[in-house]
Formats: sequence, C-alpha cells, structure tokens
Amino acid sequence: MYYIYVLKSEMDSNLYVGYSNNLKARIDLHNKGRVTSTKNRRPLKLIYYEACHNQNDALKREKYLKTTYGKRYIKNRLKEYFMG
Repeated sequence: MYYIYVLKSEMDSNLYVGYSNNLKARIDLHNKGRVTSTKNRRPLKLIYYEACHNQNDALKREKYLKTTYGKRYIKNRLKEYFMG
C-alpha cells in the first residue's frame, strides 16, 4: 500500500502533503528532522491520510492535493478539525 498524508506543523500551522509506502516510518523521519522540507517546521502532527494500491495512483493524488483545488478539498474534508 502507498499512503498520501497531510502533516500540520505545530510550530507555524502550515500543512505538508507527502506520500510513502511506510507511513509510520516516514512520519518518524519528518519528526526527527531527517526530511529537508519539514526539518525546520517540527513538531509535525498527522492530520489526514489516504491509502492507494499502487504508486502511480498515490503520486497523482499527492500532486492533486498540493494544488489549489486539493488544498481546498483538505480544508473542506477536515472542516471540523480546523474549526476546533
């Protein structure tokens, strides 16, 4: 399985979208500062993920979630989370 995930920086509240075939290990890498794009935004909290059966589908979904429409989808999908 491949996982598309959304992390929220507890430092600046910004979101990060990524994908991995090992979700737990990848989040651990993010929080240990081993991922360049998020190392200065720690700690990070997993707020959303989806699973895909193949890598190409996961990559397409990750790219979509990084677009304006994808960001809007996340905000609407997690509306209660962001309001609380």
